[in-house]
Amino acid sequence: MNNGRIHVCSMTRVVDTVRETGARSLITILTAGASLVRPREIEPERHLQMTLSDIDEPRDGHILPGEAHIDRLLAFLNAWERDAPLLIHCYAGVSRSPAAAYVAACALAPHRCEMELAQTLRRASPTATPNRRLVALADGRLGRQGRMTSAITAIGRGADCYEGAPFALEIA
Repeated sequence: MNNGRIHVCSMTRVVDTVRETGARSLITILTAGASLVRPREIEPERHLQMTLSDIDEPRDGHILPGEAHIDRLLAFLNAWERDAPLLIHCYAGVSRSPAAAYVAACALAPHRCEMELAQTLRRASPTATPNRRLVALADGRLGRQGRMTSAITAIGRGADCYEGAPFALEIA
């Protein structure tokens, strides 16, 4: 059993990362109109596709992350068999996918400290700047009483980049 290795990458690195890591479950988080051809190694039922913008407040022409997105994400994570790694990606691998990976770590390892997980995320990815709204929504849904949000605030903004380098988080 894999016990919970989660990989994060940008859209341009999905196929290579699936093949390099052996991931067999995939979460795609892209804006409306963007699309990804699912790698052949990923069965359709093991691919969650979410359409939302990388924003924290409402903006015309964009999809604000909401409770329904968090509910879908948590349901997919709970159904993940952990028999092979999970890959989460967004466009640049900097904001939405690191936020989803942090949410996954908090949801799947409820005994682990939010700050420890946030610091682990920062060590794994110096460029990660997790989407604060996704984290805050999950914080509420998971009953973490603001600790997830505080931990992400504490690690601060990641280094500027055009595209984040792929990284992994261990859940177990």
